[in-house]
Amino acid sequence: LDDRDPQCIREVFMPMWEWLHRNYFHVTTDGWEHVPSQGRMLVVGSHNGGLAAPDMFMLMYDWFSRYGTERLAYGLAHPGVWQYFGPVSKLAVQAGATIAHPKMAMAALQREAAVLVYPGGAEDVFRPYSQRHKIELAGRKGFIKVALRERAPIVPVVSIGAHEGLIVLADLYPLISQLHDRGVPWLFGIDPVVFPVYLGLPWGIGLGPLPNLPLPTRIHNRVCKPIEFDRYGRAAATDRDYVDACYTLVEQQMQLELDRLVQDKG
Repeated sequence: LDDRDPQCIREVFMPMWEWLHRNYFHVTTDGWEHVPSQGRMLVVGSHNGGLAAPDMFMLMYDWFSRYGTERLAYGLAHPGVWQYFGPVSKLAVQAGATIAHPKMAMAALQREAAVLVYPGGAEDVFRPYSQRHKIELAGRKGFIKVALRERAPIVPVVSIGAHEGLIVLADLYPLISQLHDRGVPWLFGIDPVVFPVYLGLPWGIGLGPLPNLPLPTRIHNRVCKPIEFDRYGRAAATDRDYVDACYTLVEQQMQLELDRLVQDKG
């Protein structure tokens, strides 16, 4: 957490993100009045567009433009960033990325920081085009437990547009998994959670969760009203039924907000 570098964010990331924001994705974002003026919060998003996830980076640009790089903000990132992307991981840490683990999220919240998390992960960014307007949190409830333990409000963020930059036709993981069970090895020995077939750059037709270059599409992000729960603390976080109920509430609220966004921008 201490390796986050506000100067690096200002001088390295912001100029690049600004050009993409204005000239490539033509981003609009609303709902900033819902962000608490200070203190801890868990910003929970649903993202699109493959591993490039342009809506996520454009949200980060908007955040830093509005609140400055000094206001503490971290993002939970898949461990693969450190395992497979070498030098990129150092830059990611300087931008505020930290490994997606409950202990890291809680440590960041204890610093009164905003913590950005996309629970749906690969299932979310690679969901088929036909499901682009469906919230996909993949059943992962760790973020709920963290919010309950640390008494942090959840600020949902929904987005449309990035799915136009990567057209996922289908997820072949069930088929590929069956082949693996019959003795076909995983590529590079890595067991993915999705195996999409998609249309997009640079592959034309891509197979598997490969890195991609997003096409220029118009992105709209919406920051939604914070969600607060009736109970907080360790007891609430270890109550399985209560955690399930909180997860369902967040999922339903985010779906409602995404439906509204689609209607508003349709």
